[in-house]
Amino acid sequence: MDWGAVIVAAGRGTRMGSADNKIYLSLDGRPVLAHALAAFESCPAVTSVVIVAAPGEEQRIADIVAAERLSKVTEIVAGGTERQDSVYNGLSALRTEGVLVHDAARPLVTPEQIEACCRSAEVHGASALAVPVKDTIKVVDGDGFIAATPERKSLWGVQTPQAFRRDELMDAHRQALADRASATDDAMLLERLGKKVAIVSGDYSNLKITTPEDLPVAELLLSRRRKEN
Repeated sequence: MDWGAVIVAAGRGTRMGSADNKIYLSLDGRPVLAHALAAFESCPAVTSVVIVAAPGEEQRIADIVAAERLSKVTEIVAGGTERQDSVYNGLSALRTEGVLVHDAARPLVTPEQIEACCRSAEVHGASALAVPVKDTIKVVDGDGFIAATPERKSLWGVQTPQAFRRDELMDAHRQALADRASATDDAMLLERLGKKVAIVSGDYSNLKITTPEDLPVAELLLSRRRKEN
């Protein structure tokens, strides 16, 4: 199966407390986005990459692609109002049989993790990178009281990339639009149609840059990774 990737870079990341889009913040001297793109550039399974940009930021991203000499980026498209809209715009620009959807704010993903998602989806139809949760999770009611405690061994924190057959994911997006249904990730769109998504064991270092505290943690993890290699 040939694989393309949709890199979602259209979010604003208001929790970072930064006036700029978090994907442009410096991480080890390069934009956060550049690190994420480099992993897909280095993964042999991926043949093409579409980046979904915030409207008006297409040229800024094109400049990063040129500076990083990323040959697999085939198109930069504008995102929509919501994440689902942005992903669908990216899917529409791809022609590969398989698609990986990845958040640009996860800069520490590795080519090996990307490859593992592809191989799992080729067997099971769809896959998502995830890690077991470390904390005990509580379900809280509307009054702020604990309503339930799910069994921790069955709980996983989902990450990206997530891998799918492109036509199936596009159909799931269309159905969600028709039903006016929203989802926080793409796997959820297939789940609501009764399709199974396999879990691929990930790594806790594949963090999402969300708050200011995440950047120094990512810097430390990158430094440790260089020493190990």
